[in-house]
Amino acid sequence: MASVSFQSDILPLKNELFRMALRITQNPAEAEDVVQETMMKVWSRREQWEQLDSIKAFCLTICRNLSLDKARRMDNQTQSLDAAVDPADHSHTANPEEQTVQRDRVLLVRQLISQLPEKQRSCMQLRDIEGMSYKDIAEVLGINEQQVKINIFRARQSIKERFFEIEKMRK
Repeated sequence: MASVSFQSDILPLKNELFRMALRITQNPAEAEDVVQETMMKVWSRREQWEQLDSIKAFCLTICRNLSLDKARRMDNQTQSLDAAVDPADHSHTANPEEQTVQRDRVLLVRQLISQLPEKQRSCMQLRDIEGMSYKDIAEVLGINEQQVKINIFRARQSIKERFFEIEKMRK
């Protein structure tokens, strides 16, 4: 790999690292701590940077592992990402009723995502939210590309089925 700079190659990843940490820990303060710990670990391993194929995958792997450790310690698997929804975002709907329905649906989907098994949740987040390739996701999670595709498929199916079950019960 070419020369790696902390300033230009690693610091720009902080928002992506935060989003990953937030989805795993489901706590903004804990996610910030994880990002800081990630940056410190990456810096402490700076002598390894030149041998890496992808500094981004390296950073995301460290972040994921630290987030999982923190989530296990917090026993925070059942909380949703409700705090991450911006109630002031009305960009997709016109009237207050539609805005409320849309907000409720977003909260429901986030809640369903938070209830997925960790590997499915991570695969889905990295692919659908972060836009990573199957190959990069496989590298970050330490699984093969086929397993990534299977986890994403199962996650989407599970969310879709549960979403429609809940919507049907509401009517």
